[in-house]
Amino acid sequence: MEKNTLSREFTLRGVILGALITLAFTAANVYLGLKVGLTFASAIPAAVISMALLYRFKDSNILENNLVQTQASAAGTLSSVIFVLPALLMLGLWSGFPFWQTALICAAGGTLGVLYTVPLRRVMVVQSDLPYPEGVAAAEVLRVGESQRHQSDASAGTPRSGLRDLGWGAALAALFGFLSGGLRVLGEAINLWIPVGGVALRVAAGFSPALLAAGYLMGAAAGVAVLVGLVLCWGVVVPWLTAHATPAAGQAVSDLASQLWSGKARFLGAGVIGISALWTVGTLAGPIIQAIRRQPARASGSSAAAGDETDKDMPRSWMLLIGLAALAVLFLVVNGFVHEHMPELSDAARYGLAALCVLFAAVFGFLVAAACGYMAGLVGSSASPISGIGIIATILMALALLGLHATVPAFAQSVSGQLGVALVLFMVSVILAMASISNDNLQDLKTGYLVGATPWRQQVVLIIGCLVGAAVIPPVLDLLYNAYGFAGSLPRAGMDPSQALAAPQATLMKQIATGIFSGSLDWTMLGLGVAVGVVVIVLDVVLRNSGKGALPPLAVGLGIYLPPTIGLTLTIGAVLGFFLQRAIKAYGQRLGKDWAAAAEERGLLLASGLIVGESLMGIVIAALIGFSGKDAPLAIVGADFAPAMWLGLLCFAALCAFFYKRVLSR
Repeated sequence: MEKNTLSREFTLRGVILGALITLAFTAANVYLGLKVGLTFASAIPAAVISMALLYRFKDSNILENNLVQTQASAAGTLSSVIFVLPALLMLGLWSGFPFWQTALICAAGGTLGVLYTVPLRRVMVVQSDLPYPEGVAAAEVLRVGESQRHQSDASAGTPRSGLRDLGWGAALAALFGFLSGGLRVLGEAINLWIPVGGVALRVAAGFSPALLAAGYLMGAAAGVAVLVGLVLCWGVVVPWLTAHATPAAGQAVSDLASQLWSGKARFLGAGVIGISALWTVGTLAGPIIQAIRRQPARASGSSAAAGDETDKDMPRSWMLLIGLAALAVLFLVVNGFVHEHMPELSDAARYGLAALCVLFAAVFGFLVAAACGYMAGLVGSSASPISGIGIIATILMALALLGLHATVPAFAQSVSGQLGVALVLFMVSVILAMASISNDNLQDLKTGYLVGATPWRQQVVLIIGCLVGAAVIPPVLDLLYNAYGFAGSLPRAGMDPSQALAAPQATLMKQIATGIFSGSLDWTMLGLGVAVGVVVIVLDVVLRNSGKGALPPLAVGLGIYLPPTIGLTLTIGAVLGFFLQRAIKAYGQRLGKDWAAAAEERGLLLASGLIVGESLMGIVIAALIGFSGKDAPLAIVGADFAPAMWLGLLCFAALCAFFYKRVLSR
């Protein structure tokens, strides 16, 4: 960690610049998420853009750049609420996105997500050895940029060498992304089905430089755990389900297997993630309570030493006031929603229902913040399964409302059927705002920790970012809905359904909530996932106590829940890192400790560059898709271009080989 020796950190121009970057990133994330169900991590692109724009100001510095990217990434991440909100239109409850309702649930949920990560900072960032791939990468970007800014003579070789390694990684990843996601001449994944008897085994890996880098940074133990989840899912569970299922007329075995993974096996992963999240929070409870006690009760008026600033969180008095304000806003919004759609409830029943919903969101939101922060620290924000948290929240919220429906006579009519589903989805959108923000914020706080930033200032601009993003999301959602419509919900007659945005996560959340209220949801896989999670937790404890390694339970759940094109690529990156560490250790005995340290730094910079390059190219392609309205505006070949997959595999293997040789270069 670096010492904070710079005075200009929180500036008006930085806040304004962060807000402007927010506009672009939030719009891009909302569009991409609704179209394909994926969003991009915006911290690193924000860091690059802020450096480029602030470079012209001689009094700018690395800490000001860090606060700009912190604010912009928080707002861009908040767009994850799109994974639920469109379901309210699909239910026919909304005909558009009410600005104040939408903005206030985003703002309140995001602000609470920020506050929940404050006591987690010391436990998960300062005292933890979690890799935080994007947080480390963003710090390297800022450091290299700062080195170049202040380098006055060409004799200082380290900064230029660092910039060269970062540039190599960024350029190669951007080129790869342009050829695959842009021109489409390289495939984005390899997907093979191996027939075995009456079933088919799937072997799939994505050709993502950023995921390769994330796997490299997360380490061998997490990589092995993800692989265990993959093998369990695609080598055991999916083949077993396929063997006992009847395909539809003309349906291929591979299509049936994919359908069963999406509709059944994925819930196994959600069960593992759920029980592992509870275990993680339980193990962190003691340190979290200690961290809260160590926080100052109020802001200190005395001037602290510069070094002390790097360990100052937001005072408890600030947190209490801001938290109470956010909860009050949330209560008013939920109360208004209930009053609008359940007018038959008495005032007392309505206030009680709103209070219970807010209490559920507040308590579960803290558990979610800890779990998501841990997952983001383990595999990175981009690979952290926010939709899995959404599934768990949807199930628990629906069960809670069903309990009210069955036990409280005042709610017997209202909290049921479609209105019950709508209230569940409305509250889950709040919880997802908390989850997505905590998923991103700890990455930002890790970046700040590495560059010597002031935590409480970061936490303040994180809240500013949430407020700005909350104001941007509703009009962007309305614009996209009126332009394209959503699958199952078109704003006007005569629109082309094939052009509608898929909003896949929102559709899934609606199906789950509806299945619970109608009694048609299959609980078998979820319960089995909890049992598997308990077994993995026990194995992890045994391995850690014996000193023979670890098997992170959350990583096993990720291996089951995430598509194999993500999970196997993370594992490949972890394996690459394992062999590189062995080689560095062996060569270091001959070439010395200085060479070994330089080699490790090269690996970190190259990995950071891969994440930077793919992130920036992802934004460019997302913008082109948005402006053109086409899925592949730059494609020069069709989707049936057969060599694409093998060309992609060849180039990805070449990238791995280059990475290995570059790190070990002398």
